[in-house]
Amino acid sequence: MVITNVKIESMGNSDFENGYIRTSGKYISEIANMSDYYPIEGEEKFDFAGCIAFPGLIDAHSHLGLFGDAMGIEGDDGNETSDPATPQLRAIDGINVLDKGFSEALEYGITTVVTGPGSANPISGQSAALKTLGNCVDDMIIVPTLAMKMALGENPKNTYAGKSQAPITRMATAAIIREELFRARRYLDDMMRSEEDEDIDPPEFDIKSEALLPVLKREMPVHIHAHRADDIFTAVRIIKEFSLKGVIVHATEAHLVAERFSKEGIPVIIGPILGTRSKPELAGMSRSSAASLYNCGVKLAICTDHPEMPQEMLMLSAAIANREGMPREAALRAVTIEAAEICGLSDSIGSLEIGKDADIVIFKNDPIFGFEKPKAVFLNGNLAK
Repeated sequence: MVITNVKIESMGNSDFENGYIRTSGKYISEIANMSDYYPIEGEEKFDFAGCIAFPGLIDAHSHLGLFGDAMGIEGDDGNETSDPATPQLRAIDGINVLDKGFSEALEYGITTVVTGPGSANPISGQSAALKTLGNCVDDMIIVPTLAMKMALGENPKNTYAGKSQAPITRMATAAIIREELFRARRYLDDMMRSEEDEDIDPPEFDIKSEALLPVLKREMPVHIHAHRADDIFTAVRIIKEFSLKGVIVHATEAHLVAERFSKEGIPVIIGPILGTRSKPELAGMSRSSAASLYNCGVKLAICTDHPEMPQEMLMLSAAIANREGMPREAALRAVTIEAAEICGLSDSIGSLEIGKDADIVIFKNDPIFGFEKPKAVFLNGNLAK
């Protein structure tokens, strides 16, 4: 397949005012100026003169497929509220890829989503990264266990207060996270001792500790839900105490402490930008948060937090961030290559470069200036919408 006569904003090393993109299988094989174009017999050709090509959009944090549209408990698979610490849960075992949100995401150019458990538990389980086209999750997966979801603040408190069960304070929420990490660290130490000394028995199998081993080994990052400024710094504290690879998710009040927070060098997945101040810890929400963090040098991505905000509004969120002071290219990068880098996916997606997945979105007009719907969406080298 080849796409011709298109302006290319690659989010990578090379942009082209009038270029072409050639694919081989699911990968980009050539990207160059139209002056270098040559036809190949039998190749499917798409001419998009006057249009702009971008990498497929990436929503770095959502709950797509885990909270069903127009459904009650039947489709509520995002929060396992029988236990406040459930690191062993995997999102791929609960995602309904036939949820209409997937087709809507693809229709608006979102080719990859990171979706996972909600924030009812201090430790909720493992998020997954997957493409948005398909009818079986196993065929769509990029990384089945991309990150360990943790949560601070109101949500765990509200979930367990009515049960007279910890956590009902912020202190207890942080303590539960620490307890599980300490237990997993001791479990790891016992495993290592048993491997070094044949006279020492390995520890009794513990599925929760097993699930946390990649976290302690820095093979799996933690994505920590935190809205309020104090919760953000509690997340920072835990990340530093256990030397974790950490990402702060939402960071609603981060703009209030942007300069101080920027010193920590921890990336942020911010959003939903278009949400409302529907609960106390969202009282400080500002549409200019992304710009404030960017101006302080914080690496960030923009997310929808679907279903808090509909999946298809990801690019509109970038447009709002741009309107509120974030530079145009930075806002576009926050839903493409920056999102890919923060989620550890930039080897295959996030920019239009040779060897990467041929996930390409074509817009007739500049999408940063409004709620622009793509003219075409290609996923894995095939026309998907």
